[in-house]
Amino acid sequence: MRALLILIPALMSGLSMATLPPPSDAAKALAAETAAKNAWSDKVGQYQMCAAMDRTAAAYRNNLKAAGRPVPAPTETAPCVNPGPYATPTTPASSKPLEAAGAHSPPGTATSPPSTNRTAAEIAGKK
Repeated sequence: MRALLILIPALMSGLSMATLPPPSDAAKALAAETAAKNAWSDKVGQYQMCAAMDRTAAAYRNNLKAAGRPVPAPTETAPCVNPGPYATPTTPASSKPLEAAGAHSPPGTATSPPSTNRTAAEIAGKK
């Protein structure tokens, strides 16, 4: 029984030393996308917190004025910066469709218009 208690942890330690294979390019792209989205979410949270603190300070000052008490001078802080809508960095500007119809478009969402608006007949030189 004692040998079994020693043998089981020794065998399990070999499993814990195994390494994972390196991530694929798709997994790396997904991790980069997730990191970018999390960074944007953090900025949105900071903006919302800043806006809420500004509203709270304004309400506090208004309540003091309404009560006839002296209002302290406001402390200068950095202005709240809105991060804007989330823009995915996965589709680079260079991967726009090769044809006007977009038949050979990359799998990502296109962020710019096709390379040309001319028809196939205009491209081939036929009238």
